[in-house]
Amino acid sequence: MKIKNIIFYAILGILALLTLATLILIVGYLLINGLPHINMEFLTQDPKMMGKEGGIFTIIVGTIYVTLVAIIISTPIGIAAAVYYTEYAKEGIIVQIIRFFTEILAGIPSVIFGLFGFAFFVVFLGMGWSVISGGLTLAIMILPTLIRATEESLKTVPMSYREGSLSLGATKWQTIVKVIIPCCKNGILTGMILGIGRAIGETAAVMLTVGGALKLPTSLFDSTRTMSVHLYMLSSEGLSQEKTFATGALLIIIVLIINTTANFISSRLGGNNGN
Repeated sequence: MKIKNIIFYAILGILALLTLATLILIVGYLLINGLPHINMEFLTQDPKMMGKEGGIFTIIVGTIYVTLVAIIISTPIGIAAAVYYTEYAKEGIIVQIIRFFTEILAGIPSVIFGLFGFAFFVVFLGMGWSVISGGLTLAIMILPTLIRATEESLKTVPMSYREGSLSLGATKWQTIVKVIIPCCKNGILTGMILGIGRAIGETAAVMLTVGGALKLPTSLFDSTRTMSVHLYMLSSEGLSQEKTFATGALLIIIVLIINTTANFISSRLGGNNGN
């Protein structure tokens, strides 16, 4: 039995090291080739010659616009759905079906969301390739992440908090708004940050709904280009290897910062949900 345990732990250790080595290889390769080309000009200038020259200022702004729209739309819906599941819905076949389809929604490939967004928002509703079309599509994509994070955080609030609030004369809605949600704000924030990370890194869904315009978007109905789409365009068309690596390095730095922040909030502050 001892030998079996040693072999088992050795295999797990080797697999863990392989995973870590792969991550370091990918991230390191991008950073080594991209960081030397990231400077103030690259961050503040507009792209020229389809991105071959200039910087990515309008690309960064477009990414922020689309991501903000997605988060602003999905956050209240995700929190409301989680509150309903946790506080109001009774466990039964209906709730199980809803949860089942929510889990399926989380596993659908992003290109399917892109096709839906293109057919429904871009064509059927006539919004065209625009910030709002991409934001709505991304909002649907990140809903499962927000719902799951909020729901799990709501479950950590002690039942005594609910009972104490109700015994003092507060209504159930007042208890939820003034007691329960403030106690699990860290979990909700973690879900939002993870949602932002996924929205920033999406390519297929954004490319089919936002378009690829390089100009600065001035309204929600303007087309724009996100960093992930710009990276794809640069690499697939072979416009500039330097700009490709610089964009990839900047994108991976942003995603790493977002995920690190989410992990920090979840591990360090998540334990204070009930305090």
